[in-house]
Order: sequence, then C-alpha cells, then structure tokens
Amino acid sequence: MRPEILFPIFKPLTTLTGVGPSIAKKLEAVAGPHLVDLCWLLPFGLVDRNFSPKVADAPAGSIVTLVVKVDAHQPPPKKRLPYKIIVSDETGHLTLTFFHGRPDYLNKTLPIGETRVISGRIEDYEGTPQMSHPDRIGTLAEIDEIRSVEPVYPLTAGLGPRPMAKAVRAALATMPELSEWLDPAYLKQNEWPGFHAALMEAHRPQSDQDLAPSLPARRRLAYDELLANQLAISLVRMHTGRRAGYAFEAKDRIGQKIISALPYSLTESQKTVLQEIKSDMQKEPAMTRLLQGDVGSGKTIVALLAMADAVECGKQAAFLAPTDVLARQHADALAPLAKASGIRLALLTGRDKGKAREALLNALKEGEIDILVGTHAIFQKGVDFRELGFAVIDEQHRFGVHQRIELTEKASGPDRRAADVLLMTATPIPRTLALTAYGDMDVSRLLEKPPGRRPIATRAMPLQRLEEVIAGVSRAIQSGNRIYWVCPLVAESETLDVAAAEDRFDYLNNKLPGQVALMHGQMKNPEKDAAFAAFSSGQVKILVATTVIEVGVDVPEATVIVIEHAERFGLAQLHQLRGRVGRSDAESSCILLYANPLGETAAARIKILRETEDGFRIAEEDLKLRGAGELLGTRQSGLPDFRLANLAAHADLLQAAHDDARLILNRDPDLASDRGEALRTLLYLFERDHAVRYLRSG
Repeated sequence: MRPEILFPIFKPLTTLTGVGPSIAKKLEAVAGPHLVDLCWLLPFGLVDRNFSPKVADAPAGSIVTLVVKVDAHQPPPKKRLPYKIIVSDETGHLTLTFFHGRPDYLNKTLPIGETRVISGRIEDYEGTPQMSHPDRIGTLAEIDEIRSVEPVYPLTAGLGPRPMAKAVRAALATMPELSEWLDPAYLKQNEWPGFHAALMEAHRPQSDQDLAPSLPARRRLAYDELLANQLAISLVRMHTGRRAGYAFEAKDRIGQKIISALPYSLTESQKTVLQEIKSDMQKEPAMTRLLQGDVGSGKTIVALLAMADAVECGKQAAFLAPTDVLARQHADALAPLAKASGIRLALLTGRDKGKAREALLNALKEGEIDILVGTHAIFQKGVDFRELGFAVIDEQHRFGVHQRIELTEKASGPDRRAADVLLMTATPIPRTLALTAYGDMDVSRLLEKPPGRRPIATRAMPLQRLEEVIAGVSRAIQSGNRIYWVCPLVAESETLDVAAAEDRFDYLNNKLPGQVALMHGQMKNPEKDAAFAAFSSGQVKILVATTVIEVGVDVPEATVIVIEHAERFGLAQLHQLRGRVGRSDAESSCILLYANPLGETAAARIKILRETEDGFRIAEEDLKLRGAGELLGTRQSGLPDFRLANLAAHADLLQAAHDDARLILNRDPDLASDRGEALRTLLYLFERDHAVRYLRSG
C-alpha cells in the first residue's frame, strides 16, 4: 500500500481548481495522469519580465514590463484585421494588437483611462512600437507578480504557458515534507538541499544557469530518481537470485559435434563468452546474463552451444526472436547444425495453425523437441514444455520484463525450478543504460567479428545526387551484387516530406524492371516471405524496405545498403542497418542519403558513423546526442523513462546510486530501519511499487 503521506500528490489532475476533463487531458499528454507528474516536469527555459523601461526606451525584440495608461480602443473596420488599443506613458505611445480580439473582454481587461501593467515582446511596425497579444495584463497591485522570472514548461496544442505554469504551481503545493532518505554525510559532502527545497528551487529558476543539470538542486533530484531505480532493481535481483535453477554438468559432447560441423573456428571472444555462460550454468541459482555482441559477431552460435549443454543434461531450450522473419531465419541457420549434432529442433510462430500446430505442441509437451525457436507465440497458453531449462531471448530490448518472466515461468518441470536465461542484443547498450535497466546483471561482450569480414565503406551524399546513386546501384547489380534500399516510411506522409518505400519501389522498378522487390511491416506474412526469398535467392537484386530489415536479416551476398533520409534515423539504428551488409569477405558499402539543410545533430551522427564501426562507441555517442529516452525507444525497450535524471549529464550519480543501493540492502535488506522506512517512501514516490513487494516485511 502506498503510504498515506503520498495520497495528495497521487490524486488525478482534475482535483486542481480550474482543471476540467479537457485541460486535464492536455496536461496528462505532456506530464502524466497524477499531480506528482506535474512536479517532475522541470522547466527547460525562463522568461525574465524584470526589465521595466519607459515606452520610448523599450528596444524592439526585447521582453518588457510596462506601466501604461489606456488611451483608446480601435475596433477593426474589417473582420480579418486586428483589434488595436493605444496605450502610453509620459515618454510615448504604444499600440497593442489583438487578432480575433473579443471587444467585451478587451474593454473589461483594458478600460479606457485606467492604468495597467503589460508584459510582452516589443516589435517595430513601420517605425511605431507595437506589442502583439501581451503575455500578461494586470493592475498596479499585481506589478510584483508580473515583474518576475517565469519558468517555461513543455506545452501541447490547446495548452498555453499560463495554465500550464499555474497547474504546476498548484501541484507543487500538494507535495508534502518527507523524511530524509539520503545519508546525511553524503548530503553534506555534495552540498545538496533537502528533497522538498530542491524541488521548489528547480521550479523557480532565476537565470539560465539555474536550468543546467549541474545545479545542486537538479543533481539532488536526479540522484533521488536514480536511487529509486537502482534500489528497485537490486530488490528484484535479490528476489530472483534466491530462485533455484538447474546446475548443468554437461560433458560438451553435443557442443563438440556442433563445433566440428562449423565451416569456421570460433573467435577468441566467442570462446571467452561461452566459458562465462557455462560457468553460470554450472551453478544452481538461476542464471540471467546479457550477451552484447555487435552486428555479425556470432552471438547465435554461442547461444546454440549454451543450449546444447542444457539439452545434453536432459532439459529443453527455447530461442525467442522478435519477428517472424528473424525466427524463421534463426531456425534455418540452426537446422543443419542441430541435425549434425542430433538435436531435435522445431519452429513455432503465430502462423502455425491447425493439426500441424497441435502435433508440434504435443511433441513439445512430451519432450520430443529439444529446442523450440519461435516468436511471441511461445508465450501463448497451451505452449507447454516437458522441462524447460534454458531460454534465449534475442534482441531482448523488443520484449518487456513481464514477457521475460512469463517465459521463465514455463519452466514447468516436476520441481518447478527456474530456467537459465540468456538475453542477447546487437544494439550495443552503453554502460550507463545497462545499469539503469539491469543493475549489476552479468554482461558478456563479443568484441570481435568472425575472420574474413572487411570494414564497410560508408559515404554520405545529399538527396540531390539520387540519380548518380541509382546509376551506381545499376553498375553494382551488373557485377553480381545485391542491394538493400531503406526508406523511413511505408507510404507518403502528409506531415513529413520523406520518400516512401512504395514510391521508391515504383521509381526503381521503372528504372530497373524486374530487379526490385518490396518489403515492409504492413504487408501480409506470405508477401514478406516471397519478397525476402526472391532477394536472398538472387531472383531480384534490390530489396526496397523499411526498418523491418534492421534486426538480424542475413544475406551474405548483399554488399550495398542505401539509407534514404539518413538524418531521420538514430545513430544506433543506422549502425544496425549498416550491419546488414559486410557479412562476407566481399567489399561492402553503405550510402547515407540526406536532405539539405542537414541539422547539427544529424551531421554529428553521420560523421561518427563514417569514423567508426565500433557499436559500443556508437551507442555512447548516440546517448550523448539524443538522450536515453529516444535511444532504443524507451517505452518499447524495457528501459526506465527518467524525468529528473539526464543520463548523459548524471552518469557519475548513476554509479553512486548503484553502489549506495547495494550498501543499503547489505545493511538493511528489509528496509526496516528509520532510513529504510524513508527509502520505502522513495520507492513509492517514483512509482517503483513492484519492488516493495519483494521486501519480506513489506
């Protein structure tokens, strides 16, 4: 149960005075559904209204607060012209203009002959000073409130700055004084204010410096959020670490058969990582290990060799992929190796229906299938293993934590032990992000590519040179190469002027008839399969696609990838797409087509991509350029969405919070002390309620 002291700030937005369902919906779109969400919405800018010159001295372009007398109203002679009001002080006149101004409202707000305080931006209109739609209008009694520094918050259509700021102020007033959860010595060492004081200070910036993430108040709040995150992860890990798994004592008989059937030797990196995984598998606590390997580094073979140990010990394994295309590709790649080593392998996707599916599920339940490769279909009811001992989750950021738990719960052996889990990703996750998502989960990294792979030549070109690129593609086809052509959208968008996959397919098909196939996420599975099969068999030489090919698609004969509107993709995503080529010993190239003018961030992205193929460096740079939220698509990635912490600016605090969380739970695993009670409140405050369930006395 959430502590009673937090009840007021978890009330819905409609409990605020003047906030009805319509405004609440807009506020929720920007911040979230509760009052506490408004408290976490820190200002990103400020408007200083302290400059208060006379009318004659007010410079054009500046924001000023003026004390003026209302001289005259000039309603518009025609409807589409603005309503004008002439005001003045002893130094000169100023025209206030209101487009679509309501006469009754303006006469009431700015009555002729009265003195008013107005604040807004001065403009020069044909030599006359003018102010369009003043931001603030008030009486002399309100001058101190108007002549101030205002915080600027994110907005949405139909929600202006004043109602937003007013709602945030009202929400902040409901934040209670809470017991201190930070170590007093650490607080003093950093010279941080208390939580309540820090929150109020962060919402009342007086200068641009007060908006910086290095401001003590902002660092304090970031630390609170990161500590809640690390404490929650540590509690979940403490709980899962207590679960008994299987101790796999394999003799490596099956593994050796697989290695003998490989057309190449394992890299040193693969051997090291395999040893780390096997060492975990031999211990009884259930394993959870993350395997990070850049595109083409050979993760799948490592996973198969680990699954082989589980199979040798009489258990079953599951290999989960995020898409139908990828699941089929894995099954096709693993089938000959499984056959050579005597492993019974099967594939299950959402397409399997009727009697064939029924027979497969029966075989799985009876233990006649050793390794099941599949998509989300594996989670479905009625998919029962005889004894699941090992699970591999490929491109794990495409699956939520709850899905991971669902899969391990299918380990329905007679003694209900938990399956070992190997999470794999080709999207390199910077250390800071890995900490926020997994705490101190064991991480293995594949740092080499298989021998014989060459670097990929990466070039950037403006879209104006499209015809030149098509001519180059035509020459590449004649030399026997295959080409991916990636577009950001499926169909032409009214809001974004970008090439659509369908339009580009038609255009290329006109130029190179019979050589082009189309593949995107909105096509039916059989159509996608047919397009991909035509490309991988060489029947067609160009595959026009959306990012549906981003993950795992493997056609070694493809040596060129053209990425259209490269400026619209993230750095990590561009790196993933580039990794579709360079999968053989043939020379490969990546052409980044961009629209001018190229923004600063997009230019930086393209520069980094041209400099390096090191996925880990690329991921770190992407984090700096874009922030964590966008990096992997936070909502989809199982990564937390931070409101107060900026991972690029607060990486040092993340490490400190990580260490602090471990120390806290070593000393007080049930959070039963006075500080422990305050830390429970912290977990609830940042909505990490799920972690509190794991406290024995919680």
